[in-house]
Amino acid sequence: MVRRNETSAWFSRIPAVALALILIGACITSQVAAGPRYVDLELVLAVDASDSMSRAEMLIQRNGYIAALRSSDVAAAIASRGAVALAYMEWAGPRSQKIVVPWTILSDANDGALFADRLAAAPLSPFYEAVPWERGTSISHALRFATGMFSPGQGASRVIDISGDGPQNNGGDLYAARDWVIAEGVVINGLPIIISPAAAWRVPLGIYYEDCVIGGPGAFVITVDDASLFALAIRRKLVLEIAGPPPRLIHADFRPDERSPTDCMAFGPRPGR
Repeated sequence: MVRRNETSAWFSRIPAVALALILIGACITSQVAAGPRYVDLELVLAVDASDSMSRAEMLIQRNGYIAALRSSDVAAAIASRGAVALAYMEWAGPRSQKIVVPWTILSDANDGALFADRLAAAPLSPFYEAVPWERGTSISHALRFATGMFSPGQGASRVIDISGDGPQNNGGDLYAARDWVIAEGVVINGLPIIISPAAAWRVPLGIYYEDCVIGGPGAFVITVDDASLFALAIRRKLVLEIAGPPPRLIHADFRPDERSPTDCMAFGPRPGR
């Protein structure tokens, strides 16, 4: 143990080079401490912008996220969490993904509204208008792209909130993509959208998302089947993702669903409106 009156003598015995290295190390440590803020949640909002979504539907969807992010419920959830990193991206076919609002740290009750302002100012341009040859719905590529957005080794909870109005019909093995994302420690939550005339899917879209899209600890689905309730559904979903879902209670007489599992490789209708 070095006593106070021995400290100066101890430093005098350290070679000049070693002392310089100690001081450099201390300087580096202080820079790291003053670097990017730690967040305990990274959340990607992965939003369907494929050719099955009309401009009117995309506007309903965009405005729903804007309204939810401006709500007092989401503001309270952000304030309770401490610091949340949020990003908003849109996706369509295998080569169609774009980041609309990049990673933004939300740590104050007003930060959600500021994020909403940036989203409201972003142009609304469906992929099928910008790139006519890239059509279809590729959930697998959307999940892989969103996972690539996360910061490696941050120790934060990582969640993808993916919306969509139909099953995958183009691009890649959805089973493999979902399993890879979950293995990376990412939770996938789903927001199936059924606000246009119902298509003849092989299974209801909510069940498809439960069986084929979501995964990870505490993953859940909230289905939207009424355009007027879109903002409410998104607000509820964001509050659950940011503040954390309540513990799930399983009763002693619980019986699992005995329906046949969904074939996630049975694609929906081919690309095209």
